[in-house]
Amino acid sequence: MPESDFFSIWVYLSSSPLLGLSMTVLTYSLAYRLYIYANSNSLLNPVLTSVSLLIVFLSVTDISYEAYFEGGQFIHFLLGPATVALAIPLYQQLAKLKKAWLPILITVVSGVMIGAFSSISIAWLLGASTETQLSLAPKSVTTPVAMGISELIGGLPSLTAILVVITGIIGAVIGTKIFALMRIKDDSIKGMAMGITAHGIGTARAFQVSSEMGAFSGLAMALSAFASAVTLPWLLNLVGLIN
Repeated sequence: MPESDFFSIWVYLSSSPLLGLSMTVLTYSLAYRLYIYANSNSLLNPVLTSVSLLIVFLSVTDISYEAYFEGGQFIHFLLGPATVALAIPLYQQLAKLKKAWLPILITVVSGVMIGAFSSISIAWLLGASTETQLSLAPKSVTTPVAMGISELIGGLPSLTAILVVITGIIGAVIGTKIFALMRIKDDSIKGMAMGITAHGIGTARAFQVSSEMGAFSGLAMALSAFASAVTLPWLLNLVGLIN
């Protein structure tokens, strides 16, 4: 392509919402190809790689996040339909769900409580402020719900959002390796663990392993978000962290 043509395309895109949309699709496509080329190495998780590439791109080009998100919001909008679509593989596991509803319920509630209070305890031991501790409490919940909980209990929603993304990426990267080390073979169990701890990003990784693991991860993600919203404020008030 002639340099003048490339420059013309860049000028057009840089002043259009298409920039954010184009770069999001392009970076994820490249990241996914790299992931497949590396034999699905979890350290090259497409989400982690594409986020890193976008950060570098925005930094080098000095484009603000707000300008990028004018186009990126179209991808963001698809999060809602994608979440609803999780009902399809979940329905395919309906027979197994009916048999295991009690263990699933106990697992979700226990996972929410352990995840929240282990984070708070570690932050407290390391000298973090109460506000930071409260921001950590909903870190394993999907971002919109986590930010709402954080604001309600006195945390920093912006900090919580960052922690949620980091938690999801770490879970997606190391989750399958931990399952292998623990010799866990049941995809429903792995899916529940991934959904409770690594929410949406972990669920995306779970679907790469199997539809069953993805279905249970999606279920765990939804139930843990509900359980966190209902129980966390009450539990934190009970232990005296909030009034």
